[in-house]
Amino acid sequence: MKNVPELQSLIDAQENPFVLIDEHYRIVAANRAYCLNYGVSVSEVMGRLCHEVSHLSSVPCHQNGEDCPHREVFRSGRMHEVVHIHFDRHHQKEYVRIKGHPIAGGEGRRYLGEAIFRLAGSEEASCKEMQMIGSSPAFLSCLDHLSRAAKSEAQVLLLGESGVGKELAAQYIHRHSSRCDKPFVTLNCASIADSLFEDELFGHERGAFTGCIGRKPGLFEAADGGVLFLDEVGEIPVPMQAKLLRVLETGEFRRLGSVETLRADVRLVFATNRDLLGMAKAGQFRLDLYYRIAAIDVRLPSLRERRGDIPALAEAMLARMTRAGSAPLRIAGEAMEKLLSHSFPGNVRELGNILQKAAAVCDHGVITAAHVHLGNHPLSHDSDAGPAGKPTEDASIARIEANHISELLARYNGHRRNVADALGISERTLYRKLGRYGLA
Repeated sequence: MKNVPELQSLIDAQENPFVLIDEHYRIVAANRAYCLNYGVSVSEVMGRLCHEVSHLSSVPCHQNGEDCPHREVFRSGRMHEVVHIHFDRHHQKEYVRIKGHPIAGGEGRRYLGEAIFRLAGSEEASCKEMQMIGSSPAFLSCLDHLSRAAKSEAQVLLLGESGVGKELAAQYIHRHSSRCDKPFVTLNCASIADSLFEDELFGHERGAFTGCIGRKPGLFEAADGGVLFLDEVGEIPVPMQAKLLRVLETGEFRRLGSVETLRADVRLVFATNRDLLGMAKAGQFRLDLYYRIAAIDVRLPSLRERRGDIPALAEAMLARMTRAGSAPLRIAGEAMEKLLSHSFPGNVRELGNILQKAAAVCDHGVITAAHVHLGNHPLSHDSDAGPAGKPTEDASIARIEANHISELLARYNGHRRNVADALGISERTLYRKLGRYGLA
């Protein structure tokens, strides 16, 4: 700290990890939180390169394709904020938000003041079935938005194509919210018959309908104090939307067959792959409900938008598929190239299905290109793709999905249950898609 003694009090006043870096990427000051987080003492960290400490890299992060706050702050002279992957003192990955500030020192010197806010460790971005993994700009931006949403109590609407991991994102919001020790309850709205929605959400009393022999609490009661996740919210019947709107406005509801008014403290997270505003214009979704549920909206990127994350996702999936006592599954280079050339209309869910099938038929735990069956959607053959595999202006995701479903129907001889399983959706959702695309 000999070089900048006048700034040490500023460094020590920061509760989060904070580091001062000169124009040559060398650390000239760091607070105790920074040293604890990266497992170095103050004397050890002085003079080291910032990217060596936090990234375990011999070159600045912008040379690895990342958005570098050091370069941007020294270039523009303004604050710059990014989300990065750092390595903590145990050399484990963690997602952090970095706020870089220009700081003036003595004798006209300039420094980068870097405040670091931890978002999540890799183990915190996982659930029993899947893990949120990625380092692409699209993924890191999405993770930042989810982390900000988690700190709020407002309703959240998750947007994105089928298979991008909306339930996993909802679980991330729950785990990083003040309700993390309370229930997380989920309902796929496409899997419930229209006549059962009210009973599922609000419950019923004994005798509420023919054959009803006892009281049943609804999902609002089950989620009291916690989070209720309603997936495929665009499938909620219009009459039920009015009742859901009232609950969101008042927090009050009644079980079927009861006159007693109940209350539940529930934060709702919604998800859809449909255009709710377009549905509202067509009279299929209440506009007032849309504005109530979309207090915060977060769009989850498709796998096409975060293609660089495919190798890490595949590695994590194969590690999870490896049976205890078996040799680790691994994927050959030509097989990975084949995956990277695919358009993935089914997104992360489709990647998992492809690897599951490949792992079942591969020899000695090695997945080759011959084991990877993609269907007919590689980028190099997309009918909607222009030069270098880039979509043209009139490219349609709906068209890609319709073609994919049509091919699956042919492959499974029209057996809709098998097609729904291959797509990772319910039969009811498949029926709706068949009607939408004229495939019925």
